[in-house]
Amino acid sequence: MRREFLNRTYRYLAIGCLVTGLTWAFLCLWRGDDLWNGGIILLLASAALAVNASKKWRGYAFTFWVFVCVSGALAYPQAFVAWFDFRLSLLIVPLIQVIMFGMGTTLSLSDFSRVLLAPWPVFVGLLLQFSLMPMLGLLIATVCGFDGELAAGVVLIGSVSGGVASNLMAYIAKANVALSVTMTSVSTLLAPLMTPLLMRIFAGRFVPIDANKMMLSILNMILVPVVAGLLAHGILYSKREWAQKALPLGVITVATAAVALGALSLDAHAWGTLVSLRSGIAFGSGLIALVALAKLVLEVLLGCPNTWMNRTLSIVSMSGICLILAVIIGATHEKLMQAGVLLLVAAVLHNTAGYTLGYWTSRGAGTLLGRLGFRLGLLKSPATLIGEADCRTVAFEVGMQNGGMATGLAIDVLKSHVAALPPNVFGAWMNISGSVLANWWKGRPVIKGESEPC
Repeated sequence: MRREFLNRTYRYLAIGCLVTGLTWAFLCLWRGDDLWNGGIILLLASAALAVNASKKWRGYAFTFWVFVCVSGALAYPQAFVAWFDFRLSLLIVPLIQVIMFGMGTTLSLSDFSRVLLAPWPVFVGLLLQFSLMPMLGLLIATVCGFDGELAAGVVLIGSVSGGVASNLMAYIAKANVALSVTMTSVSTLLAPLMTPLLMRIFAGRFVPIDANKMMLSILNMILVPVVAGLLAHGILYSKREWAQKALPLGVITVATAAVALGALSLDAHAWGTLVSLRSGIAFGSGLIALVALAKLVLEVLLGCPNTWMNRTLSIVSMSGICLILAVIIGATHEKLMQAGVLLLVAAVLHNTAGYTLGYWTSRGAGTLLGRLGFRLGLLKSPATLIGEADCRTVAFEVGMQNGGMATGLAIDVLKSHVAALPPNVFGAWMNISGSVLANWWKGRPVIKGESEPC
């Protein structure tokens, strides 16, 4: 019933945007105005709403909304620079923290321990992710003739961990979602060490790299919110008695709110070298308090089901990604117009290489390891150790990087909107190509037992 109501609402909104967009574009063209871009954006919004209402095409909805936001930022860049003298770029790091908190709420400790059950695809994926992808970034930046902050941005997107969107693509493609979540989690844990190191090695020739500052920024922007999300997951979904009572939830709400306020009020000198973690701790604690309070009110007092968290954070995360894309495009519009085509080519090359290397390397490694193990008497058969579903999962993990992390580091550490431009162009393309590949693989499901590890 609820889904049908939403579908009808999407259809009515789509029709409204379609009629308004066509009228706007026609009137502007008839009068010779150059504001017809607004009509085109409304038509794209109409298409996105129609996709939302379609069960068959709903997997492409986020891709269409990316098109809408990118088109809006390209047509009206100044609209995404500042609102009422407030610079929208100041929202980028908090939005990334919310997105990573949302990722944390989907995780549990078993997602990290699962690496022991499926070590080979995780090892192959991480090896490719933190070796070939940054080297490919450097190679592509050099071939395309990028330099300075722009080249550093290309290397940066190749040096970060896997993106959260890969989990969604693995789900759509009928791949191994549990493995995808595990790989994203492990690569995120490794990012504070690996990303600064890789940037110093490969991007140091383009811009100065402060590895220590970058490591603290990743901890603050990525790891602390993920850990906070893990704790929120435990509060929200725990079946223990304390998690179903008002008093413990109220205590958690007050305590975590106090931690958030304390972190904000504590003098910067008291934090010392850890002052960079202040916003992450305050933000993460505040979000835990919000989750505990919401559970107290919605579930304990009102008796509502606990499905609201995933829906809410999913919408917030997708909206945040779209807003980040628009803000960066608005701030770097002139540079994008100069290097946009080359950047798109670079994104296609890097992303396609990631998918290809991820899939075929894991497939070849699985076959080789299976046969070698059989010859050495360690395995009962020469079957591959990395099955078809796992190979598809590795392809998404290697091909889709955490564009939010790269954007945040460009803004927070490199202090450069130009360096944030490649992660955004690459991120937009990754969501488009990932949706297409996932839906293509969805139509070619893995046959149970075919190319699966024994």
